[in-house]
Amino acid sequence: MAILVTGGAGYIGSHTCIELLNSGFEIVVVDNFSNSKPKALETIKELTGKSFGFYEADICDKAALQRIFAENNITEVIHFAGYKAVAESVQFPLKYYHNNVYGTSVLLEVMSEYKCKKLVFSSSATVYGIPESVPVTEDFPLSAINPYGRTKLIIEEMCTDLYGSEDDWNITLLRYFNPVGAHESGKLGEDPNGIPNNLMPIILKVATRKIPELSVYGNDYPTPDGTCIRDYIHVVDLAKGHIAALKHMKSGVHTYNLGTGKGYSVLEIIETFKRVNNIDVPYRIADRRAGDAAECWSVPVKAEQELGWKAKLGIEKMCEDAWTFAQSKS
Repeated sequence: MAILVTGGAGYIGSHTCIELLNSGFEIVVVDNFSNSKPKALETIKELTGKSFGFYEADICDKAALQRIFAENNITEVIHFAGYKAVAESVQFPLKYYHNNVYGTSVLLEVMSEYKCKKLVFSSSATVYGIPESVPVTEDFPLSAINPYGRTKLIIEEMCTDLYGSEDDWNITLLRYFNPVGAHESGKLGEDPNGIPNNLMPIILKVATRKIPELSVYGNDYPTPDGTCIRDYIHVVDLAKGHIAALKHMKSGVHTYNLGTGKGYSVLEIIETFKRVNNIDVPYRIADRRAGDAAECWSVPVKAEQELGWKAKLGIEKMCEDAWTFAQSKS
């Protein structure tokens, strides 16, 4: 018996693979390296001392997925594979709908064909759009405001419809807030292909002098320092959330926020990074970006009550581990 991890060479997927292997699970990984690197798989083996099955394949390739299921006794799936850059999704929406939505529909078809009906899905807080208030609970209205967020929302609805037609499915939807940090060894972290889109990878680019400065998009929001506030969660805490979800799977479709329940502004993140790591991060104030919410942070109480999971690592540890990883690469 094994757990199939789609996108297992990616940032969150690779850290989750480590936690799965360290918890005694057998895994099979599928990844096409569109936004990941083969080296991550070797690092997982190095850090855990364990091996696992791997297939280089695309989730849109039904025949490839059928082969994976035919060759392995897959009992559960953790589904990370998907494009995730908001700006790129606005520029290339069909690319996102094809890969994220169609790819997931293919995966679900193959899972159903092989009677594998336990799924943990990597969703996102983007499904809340611009929340009318904070903090955000799982029963808030859903209103994604960009193609990336809409693909996550469509997949959530797809899962709900699927359970409505086949009530033997066990589906857990995990809505992530903002994952940052890296494995404490410094050997595994966020290493996107191409230009990074998220705050921490850009901070790391500036800190390692690969780009001259960071753009802070807007300082006139109705927040204490005028910059946007988000809920940042250490990627290792996030990975452990998937283990908790696997151990508490039950019939139906169940949704959980995975965050810390605390909000930090862009400037707070920058200043914390500078203080913890004793390094300068030059930045400039730029115009607001369209669609950015002033505040978005979570209420993760449901995950604590039902899954027994709670984030334990603070913002200082997130900044410290991210910098350790960046230094190991430079």
